[in-house]
Amino acid sequence: MAKTTAPVKKAVATEEKKVAPKTSKKRLEKGRLYVQSTYNNTKVLLTDTTGNAIVASSAGALGFKGAKKGTPFAAAKVGETLAEKATEMGLKEIDVIISGTGSGRESAVRGFVSRGNIAINSIKDVTPVPHNGPKPRKPRRV
Repeated sequence: MAKTTAPVKKAVATEEKKVAPKTSKKRLEKGRLYVQSTYNNTKVLLTDTTGNAIVASSAGALGFKGAKKGTPFAAAKVGETLAEKATEMGLKEIDVIISGTGSGRESAVRGFVSRGNIAINSIKDVTPVPHNGPKPRKPRRV
């Protein structure tokens, strides 16, 4: 009997394709910037006009730890990093919505504006403020 051998496939050297880092393909003209500033951290969220989240960051995510997360410097850095990502997407104008009582309220917005060439339409403060609330209980008689 004659032996038949299957043809041997030779390994072909293939070039590895270089993959570019992922960038957002979404183009955006208008958006909303939500800044939540507490005593311990500052969070910033960029959404489109309907409220769908696009990019978010916080002082803790940038590597600040402990009490440094609540500083105005950390908040400015958060604003700057979001501004760079927003300009890549082609953002032109934003509405800013600020909430909280921390020290990074204003500096996050200033950092955002300093990096990007983005116009601010409005700034709204939606910090909840108590207005005395319900009537307290009567004192207990013993």
